[in-house]
Amino acid sequence: MAVNLVNVEAVSKVYGTRALLDGVSLGVSEGDRIGVVGRNGDGKTTLIRMLAKLEEADTGRVTHSGGLRLEVLTQHDSLDPDATVRREVIGDLADHEWAGDAKIRDVLTGLFGGLDLPGFPQGLDTVIGPLSGGERRRIALAKLLIAEQDLIVLDEPTNHLDVEGIAWLARHLRERRSALVCVTHDRWFLDQVCTRMWDVQKGSVYEYEGGYSDYVFARAERERIAATEETKRQNLVRKELAWLRRGAPARTSKPRFRVEAANALIQDVPPPRDTSELMKFATTRLGKTVFDLEDVSVQAGPKLLLKHLTWQLGPGDRVGLVGVNGAGKTSLLRAMAEAARSGGERQPAAGRIVVGKTVKLAYLSQEVAELDPALRVLEAVQQVRERVDLGKGREMTAGQLCETFGFGKEKQWTPVGDLSGGERRRLQLLRLLMDEPNVLFLDEPTNDLDIETLTQLEDVLDGWPGSMVVISHDRFFVERTTDRVLALMGDATMRMLPRGIDEYLERRQRMTEAAAPAAPAPAAAPGGTRTVSAADARAAKKELQKIERRLDKISEKETKLHAQIADNATDFEKVAKLDAELRELGGEREELEMRWLELAEDA
Repeated sequence: MAVNLVNVEAVSKVYGTRALLDGVSLGVSEGDRIGVVGRNGDGKTTLIRMLAKLEEADTGRVTHSGGLRLEVLTQHDSLDPDATVRREVIGDLADHEWAGDAKIRDVLTGLFGGLDLPGFPQGLDTVIGPLSGGERRRIALAKLLIAEQDLIVLDEPTNHLDVEGIAWLARHLRERRSALVCVTHDRWFLDQVCTRMWDVQKGSVYEYEGGYSDYVFARAERERIAATEETKRQNLVRKELAWLRRGAPARTSKPRFRVEAANALIQDVPPPRDTSELMKFATTRLGKTVFDLEDVSVQAGPKLLLKHLTWQLGPGDRVGLVGVNGAGKTSLLRAMAEAARSGGERQPAAGRIVVGKTVKLAYLSQEVAELDPALRVLEAVQQVRERVDLGKGREMTAGQLCETFGFGKEKQWTPVGDLSGGERRRLQLLRLLMDEPNVLFLDEPTNDLDIETLTQLEDVLDGWPGSMVVISHDRFFVERTTDRVLALMGDATMRMLPRGIDEYLERRQRMTEAAAPAAPAPAAAPGGTRTVSAADARAAKKELQKIERRLDKISEKETKLHAQIADNATDFEKVAKLDAELRELGGEREELEMRWLELAEDA
């Protein structure tokens, strides 16, 4: 029987006139992996701080088992700024001691990309003081994970980690013996790691068995039984439930709740997006040309991030852009945005970016735009526009869109200067959408947003007609809002990933494994191994790009043919002709994919 580690009994906490927690009773046992979710400001961080006895409850009590080894990752680290990374993470262990410890090697490689800490000026001997907040946070997480604990409490552990780092952390936590309580807005991470969920809402905490997907199913059923009057929230739950049940690419295979009523909830829920309809609408708004990149090279100072890139962003394309930190994702969007804003005058280091004449770009960067702090939220939105056309006959007033993004009627009259970082991020995105753009560049749009706001944003984007490029480390958001994934692999090239982020992680792992034994370079290639000249490698890369463009066009044609077959279902002669075209395209796709695999080795 599992030993109880922490008991929370009838705990209440009041700030000012607001009860964040009201008579909450919970327990954490050995082997528990608990995810904590809820809206920003509803008390998630307060709950875990009281759980760890970092904060006192107003009433009730929190008890720990005798000798409990507990470590907490808070949003503000307590690292010594004068110490080195080595001192804080590894302590007094000699090099041969820590290098011989598989756990330490795994943590350093997983969080920093290598034992020598590439990216840090002096590696392990880098002084902590001058480092960025994200770098300090990774050091604090590494220090915690290397130690042994009975219970670890993590507040937003995926912040400042890239897709690879998040995947590694999920695997590491699944394999640990320690119990876990984790606050995060990363839904893919919750699904991978957690076996129980705590939902903090209006002073209460609701418990659910299973990961995030199971939580969504069970919450939809609870709201159905309770006959909630919050129609908008229930509709969002139903839409997300439908998405999860249809099997998103990265869902886990854990056993699901057998909730017949929850399944009944989604019988009449359509897919999140009518792709064909949105594509038609996007084409009428944008024409044929959106962004055409011809043999483009992008630089950041002396560093060449991308070279000889030929790529087309077409009308209605919804693209997720992933890659290692520093590979050039943000730099690429900036180069495209500069070309758009200058009417094609400002061009990258080499090559040319052609921008469509009708393009109206909105670019959400990682920096939050400064607004007059005295402005009210509603006034800041109305400055842009009073009403917005969301396409397909949907129109919203500034006030209605504010409510969709979590700014209720009272919050709409809050001065901008009183908003939190997450609320300012929401307001920035809201103002961009109010300007009715037809192309969206979103660079880390999920930063500081809670799960409920993320689902509302996804709902708005579902019906938004236009072209979109999303950079995000949130796998769930990328899979939910985009139709295809492209990757910058850190070798100055862009690759199409037919299998999405899973394929990206596999490719990165192969690259890492190939690079690992490369330190003592062999004098000659072993017998039987084909060598490739630099000229052949360049030619292979060029052909790869042509194949990827052709595969994109085939995918678009297949989508149109499927739509035509559905429209002419009763015309058997036409259906047979369309089906023959579809099979011919399928054959061409297979040949191209085989050729792509052959060239990939040379490139």
